[in-house]
Amino acid sequence: MNDQVFVSIIMAAYNAEQTIKQSINSVLSQSYADFELIVVNDCSSDKTREIVVDYTKKDNRVRLINNKKNSGVSISRHNGLINSKGAWIAVLDSDDLWAPDKLKKQIDFVVQTSAKLVFTGSTYISNDGTSINWIFHVPTQISYKSLLKQNFISNSSVLVEKSLYSDFESIGDQMHEDFACWLKILRSGIMAYGIDEPLLVYRIAKKSKSGNKKKSAIMAWRTYRYIGLGLFQSFYYLMCYGITGIIKYYHINKNINN
Repeated sequence: MNDQVFVSIIMAAYNAEQTIKQSINSVLSQSYADFELIVVNDCSSDKTREIVVDYTKKDNRVRLINNKKNSGVSISRHNGLINSKGAWIAVLDSDDLWAPDKLKKQIDFVVQTSAKLVFTGSTYISNDGTSINWIFHVPTQISYKSLLKQNFISNSSVLVEKSLYSDFESIGDQMHEDFACWLKILRSGIMAYGIDEPLLVYRIAKKSKSGNKKKSAIMAWRTYRYIGLGLFQSFYYLMCYGITGIIKYYHINKNINN
């Protein structure tokens, strides 16, 4: 184990009072303790800010940044990034959770392999916290061309070298900004490595269910165009993205009440 690997965890938060305590607690419960947690409050109108302030008083690893105006998740993460101290970056959404050994297993893998981008499998919970009996398995490695067809990289599962992630642009919330980031990194020749264990607990919020599929497809299209794909390529990969997404959410919805 290499205790010199310091991780900056970025958590963008907007009106997250119902879930952020669980998310922060899952970070503070990590078996790997050499990290800072940067919570970027995007002008929440609920008690999100007060909750995080309370954590900063109890644990000096927790830091709070308040956006001057509501800016969206992309800019919030960028604000967290430019204020980070670690050589490695992890991201956790304010409604998702980590398994207690998530960071340790990723750091161990990085030390053993010199990988620069590591992601994990996921399990799921419903909006009210009910467990969903399905695991999203991931490949042990993935290239740029493979990622174009299916986004195996759950944003909240990633550990990435800051020197790569520092090129991340605050591109706004009109596309899948995390997907665009991973595609740009892998296009440079970097390989992403997967740990096929459900070390992320992903919350299926109401906004993520079937009623939002059209918006997700539009955002995927914009992502492909943003990274420079032509019309034909964008359409082809959008079809691949859509098919794999339908299969994934079929399994989730099938097991949501089991």
